[in-house]
Amino acid sequence: MAVAAAKDELLEYLRKQLREQLNDITDNIATGSCEDYPAYKYQTGIIDGLVRAERALLDIDEMQYRGDDD
Repeated sequence: MAVAAAKDELLEYLRKQLREQLNDITDNIATGSCEDYPAYKYQTGIIDGLVRAERALLDIDEMQYRGDDD
């Protein structure tokens, strides 16, 4: 049971870190920090990567629980 709790804590920590980074970059774009279109494209590319990473963590979390039920 302790291992499962540690996995849950790790996944939650990683998810929170990704979400914080995502929010920071989104706020920067919203406040006009991008000087030009290439900077905007770069920032939105980072957002895309963070969203994909967060989705992967959520999928791992879901698979973990499905595996626990078997």
